[in-house]
Amino acid sequence: MPKAPRTNSHAAIVELLSQLGDPIRLRMLRVLEREELAVGELIRVLQIPQSSGSRHLKVLLDGQWVFKRTSGPSAYYRVVLDDLHEHHRALWVPIRNQLGDDPIHSEDDRRLNAVLADRMTDSEAFFGRHAGEWDDLRSDLFGQHFTDQAMLGLIDPTWTIADLGCGTGNCSELLCPWVKEVIAIDSNQIMLDAASDRVADRDNIKFVKGELTNLPLKSGSVDAAVCFLVLHHLDDPSGALREMARVVSSKKGGGCVLIVDMFAHTRNEYRHSMGHQHLGFTEPQISALLADAGFTKVTVNKLRPGVDASGPSLFAAVARI
Repeated sequence: MPKAPRTNSHAAIVELLSQLGDPIRLRMLRVLEREELAVGELIRVLQIPQSSGSRHLKVLLDGQWVFKRTSGPSAYYRVVLDDLHEHHRALWVPIRNQLGDDPIHSEDDRRLNAVLADRMTDSEAFFGRHAGEWDDLRSDLFGQHFTDQAMLGLIDPTWTIADLGCGTGNCSELLCPWVKEVIAIDSNQIMLDAASDRVADRDNIKFVKGELTNLPLKSGSVDAAVCFLVLHHLDDPSGALREMARVVSSKKGGGCVLIVDMFAHTRNEYRHSMGHQHLGFTEPQISALLADAGFTKVTVNKLRPGVDASGPSLFAAVARI
């Protein structure tokens, strides 16, 4: 049992009382004294947002009103009256006894019984217990990127896609299992060699040396093109976009390009340290560049940054011929 808090001062007593000074936390304690629950189950019973539930639960945990038990990736919470510190118990029992027959408590009891009944079916019980923490649990079990990769399965499998400025082949590697052919183009032979080594086990990727402003492709020869973090390196991004418009075909629903690049920023040091020709692009700028190149139906979306990302915000622009 954790060491009992010092309660021989007015400040300590006031602190304990403040931890109980919220109706939601009182409802939590009342329910958790009846049953051990996971976070997802608790927020279902109380009918509150997950963020609010987690915040209130943390106050009770930090104050040692609630005990936490872990089982594999799961966490369960309970009020164990006999294990509460003496001062906690002396405060909680009379408060709980004074709560009376409030209708909201009757509703909590009804939903608690429903949650417990759901445990009779394994799959429903699992998702009920973990609804509030499902994203984190999924990532722990399967990693963070399987959803993004699986979504590539929506691409037409008969397509040929050009990976422009392919670098070391990250995009080509992701695309090749889902399409007929990937044509990876870069002006740097060292990059092309590295990309080739990366996907040496794939036979549907062709590596071609060439400039993005003068693509070594016939007009209308590919269904789509992708260009990731390359446009800001180019002296003439307009010329590159015109070439993309030339080589993509609108047959079979294709004729689209995906541009991922940085939003406009003020990190001038990137010009010197990484050879950037442009400090990103505003949404109106990239939309105008694509329209001038002949594309229509332009959509620009801001991408959610990674937790550890330190660079400027990125956008994904999709445009069609």
